[in-house]
Amino acid sequence: MSGPGQLNPEQATLLIPLVAKASQNTWRDPILRDETAAQVLRRLGRAVPARPALRGDAFGLALRARALDEWTAAFLARHPAATVLHLGCGLDGRVDPVPVPPGARWFDLDLPEVIALRRAVYPRHEGPGYRMIAASVTEGGWLREVPREGPVLVIAEGLLMYLPEPEVRALLTRLGEMFPGGELVCDALSGLGVRLGGWHPALRASGATLRWGLEDPREVETWPPGFHLLDDVSLLDLPGFARLPRVERAAWRVLRRVPLLRRVHRLLRYRFQPLG
Repeated sequence: MSGPGQLNPEQATLLIPLVAKASQNTWRDPILRDETAAQVLRRLGRAVPARPALRGDAFGLALRARALDEWTAAFLARHPAATVLHLGCGLDGRVDPVPVPPGARWFDLDLPEVIALRRAVYPRHEGPGYRMIAASVTEGGWLREVPREGPVLVIAEGLLMYLPEPEVRALLTRLGEMFPGGELVCDALSGLGVRLGGWHPALRASGATLRWGLEDPREVETWPPGFHLLDDVSLLDLPGFARLPRVERAAWRVLRRVPLLRRVHRLLRYRFQPLG
């Protein structure tokens, strides 16, 4: 099976959350169980690590995924005929554990190289209610493939921080103008988070570059077509960190006491409405 050797640095970072999720299956008290992640990792010819080098990082990524899964499930429970756009999906299998109603439509979108790899190693096949789209998220042509009626949920996990701010603005404006309302769930780094990310071992190894930092999530409310912040949660405040081993748990408690560090990585939920 071909591996991710042809992916560019930003695309290669898709292995980071994949390893984090797959490794959860080996833990005695996991935050989530994702057998699909472990299966995909094996199909890539990589072993599932019993203990990632940075256990706290893997734990944090699992907490992020669980929180976004919960927001996604809650949205679909309220809007069972909604459209879900999972942008920069990588090799994530969120569509499997999240309860997707029969009337919902789910689109996984990423660059052509990533989607080609996904089709080779991902166990789920396209069919009614589920499609993959091979396109750049910053180019608007792919939106012609997505129905516009009904509410839409946009998921952007581990994506927006790799885009320059003008591209983030253009993407959100385009989405808000195209659909008759919905929600955006995403994560964002502060400016400090972007700078610290440059020293992260996994990112340095991949050669990827972080570009967009957000200091105040309410800044997005000033962008057209009108976003309204519903939730702003620090990654450090997600329930579950207390289950880390003692040394890492102590470090987590110290980080939580520093306001600047609490804002480094956030999970955000916005409601958006159409122009006019």
